[in-house]
Amino acid sequence: MNMGANRVLIPSTLERILGRKEYSKRYCSAISCATSLLILRPRCCSFQLQHHVPTPRRSGNYGPPLWDFNYIQSLNTHYAEEGYLRRVSELKVEVKKMLVQEKEVVSRVEELELIDELQRLGISYHFDDEINQILGCLYDEKYGGKNSEGKEWDLYTTALEFRLLRQHGFIVPQEIFDCFRNEKGDFDPSLAHDTKGLFQLYEASFLSKPNEKTLDLAREFATNFLQKNPNAKVDESLSILVRHALELPIHWRVQRPNARWFIEAYERRSNVNPLVLELAKLDFNIVQATHQEELKHVYGWWKQTGIAENLPFARDRMVECYFWTTGVFSHPQYSYPRIMTSKLNALVTVIDDIFDIYATHQEMQLFYNAIQRWDVEAIDQLPNYMQICYLALYNFINEMAYDVLKQQGLVIIPHLRKSWADLCRTYLQEAEWYLRGYTPTLEEYMNNAWISISAPVVLSHAYFLVANPIEKEVIPSLYKYHDLVRYSATVLRLADDIATSPDEVKRGDVQKSIQCYMNESGGSGEEAVEYIRFVIGETWKNMNQEAFAGDDSPFPQDFVRIAADLGRMAQYMYQYGDGHGVQNCDIKTRISSSLFHPIL
Repeated sequence: MNMGANRVLIPSTLERILGRKEYSKRYCSAISCATSLLILRPRCCSFQLQHHVPTPRRSGNYGPPLWDFNYIQSLNTHYAEEGYLRRVSELKVEVKKMLVQEKEVVSRVEELELIDELQRLGISYHFDDEINQILGCLYDEKYGGKNSEGKEWDLYTTALEFRLLRQHGFIVPQEIFDCFRNEKGDFDPSLAHDTKGLFQLYEASFLSKPNEKTLDLAREFATNFLQKNPNAKVDESLSILVRHALELPIHWRVQRPNARWFIEAYERRSNVNPLVLELAKLDFNIVQATHQEELKHVYGWWKQTGIAENLPFARDRMVECYFWTTGVFSHPQYSYPRIMTSKLNALVTVIDDIFDIYATHQEMQLFYNAIQRWDVEAIDQLPNYMQICYLALYNFINEMAYDVLKQQGLVIIPHLRKSWADLCRTYLQEAEWYLRGYTPTLEEYMNNAWISISAPVVLSHAYFLVANPIEKEVIPSLYKYHDLVRYSATVLRLADDIATSPDEVKRGDVQKSIQCYMNESGGSGEEAVEYIRFVIGETWKNMNQEAFAGDDSPFPQDFVRIAADLGRMAQYMYQYGDGHGVQNCDIKTRISSSLFHPIL
C-alpha cells in the first residue's frame, strides 16, 4: 500500500496531527540538608471517601519487576577502576591522530567512514571538536565559496557525506543527488547493483525535511532494491548492516543503547581497527559502570517511596524507567538528568496506571484538583493510595526546583506544576471518553494524546536539567509546546500505540490511534498500522527541520538532540512490542546487555 497515494483519510488530519509550521554539567550527589526540609511524608488522613460497598477496580495484570532491588544493589564491576580510565585516555590520543592525519595519508572518504564508525560505536562524543573541524573543512571546500566546485563523487561517498554533514547542522541541498538521476527524473537503474551506495543512499534519505521530493524518491528507490536483493553477493558485514537498517534506519536509532550491537558487528569485520575496537569496548563498559551506580541510586529512592508496596496495581518498572534515560541523555556527563528523569518516568508510569485502570472518576478529579492547587493541604481530600503518590510527586518537584534555584537562582515550581496539571488533564479526558464509551476522531485523539504520552512533561523537565544558563525567554516557547516538543511527542505516542494498543484495548483502555483511524476511515487494522507508520515518517521530516534549524531554534542544541532522542528511544523501546510494561524477551535482552553485562 502506497500511503502517499492511497490515504483513506479524513481531510487535513495529517496536517493537524503534525501541528503548525514550527546542562550544565551537574553531578550526582546526596540531597542536601536544606532539600530534606522540603521532603514531606504521608500523615494520617482525616478524610476518607465513603463507600458502603467495595469499589470495583480494574487490573492491568502486570507482572512483578524482572530485576528487583536486591539484584540491582548487588551489581558490581571493576571497570570504574583507574587503570581502565587511564587506558581510555591513551586510546583517545591514538584515535585523534587518525582523525587529524594529513590528506596525503588518508583520503576524504576514509575520514568520513571513520567518523561514521565512531558514531555507530558510541564513542564519537570523545572527538566532537575534531569531527566538527573535519566536516567544516569539507563543507567549505565543497559548498563554501564562489570558486567551490561540487566535486562529483560516487553514490556511496556522496550519500555518506550528505548524511554526516546534515546530521551536524550543515546546510546541504538535496540536489546533490541530481547527478544520479536520468532524464525522466528517476534514479538511474544501473545503480541497482551498487549495494554499498544504495545502503548509504537509504540511510541518507531519512534526514529529509518536508517537501524534499528527491530524498523521497531516493528512499523508495533504495528500499526497493535493497529489499529485493537481501542475499546479494556483498561483503557479509555490509549485508548485516543492510538488514539492520531496513528494520530501522540509523537516523531513527538512539546511539548508546544501540552501541553494543554495532560493536559486536564491527568486531566481526575483516578490516577492524583494533585500537578503535578496544576503545569502544572499554568506553561501553565504563559507561555501563556509571549507569549501574545511577540505577542503584534511583532504585533506592523508589524503594524508599513505598509506592510499589502500597500501589500494587501499578507497574513496578524502575529499571525500565531508568533505561529510557540512557538513550535520551546519552552523554555520560548527564548523570543528574538521568537520575531525576528516571524518578519522573516512574511517577508518570504510576499516575498513568491510576487513571487508566484503578481510580474512580471521582478520585481522578480529586487528584487533578490537588495537582492544580499544588497545596499539600489538598492531600486530605485524597484516598490513601493517592496520598502516597501525590506526596512522592510533590517531594520530587520540590527537590528538583530547589536544585535549580540553588544553582541558577530561578523559581521553576510554577512551570513544573503546569506540566503535571496538563498531563493529568489529558489523563482525565481519556478516562471520560472510556467511561462514555466514546471513540474520538483521530484528530481529537491526537490533540490530547501527544500530551498524555508524557513527552511534554519529560522535555520541560529536561530543559531545566540541561540548560545552563536557563534562558527565561525560552520558557514561553517550551510551555506553549513548541513544535519540536510536539513532534517528539507524536513519534513517542504513535510508536507506543502501534506496540501497546491491542493489549490496552483488551484491558479496557480508551481507543488508541489505530482504532480511531479504523473507526473513522473504515480501513483494516493493517491499513491503520501502515498509516500510523507513515505519519511517524512524516513527523520525522518535521523533526529534522527543527533539529537542523541551528541558530533559528530558540533552544540550545543539547536540548534539540534530547527531544529527537526521546523519539528515537521510543522506537527502540517499542520496536518489538511493549518494552515498558509487558516485559517481552527482546527488551529484557536489550536492557540486560546494555546495563548488566560488560563486553568481553
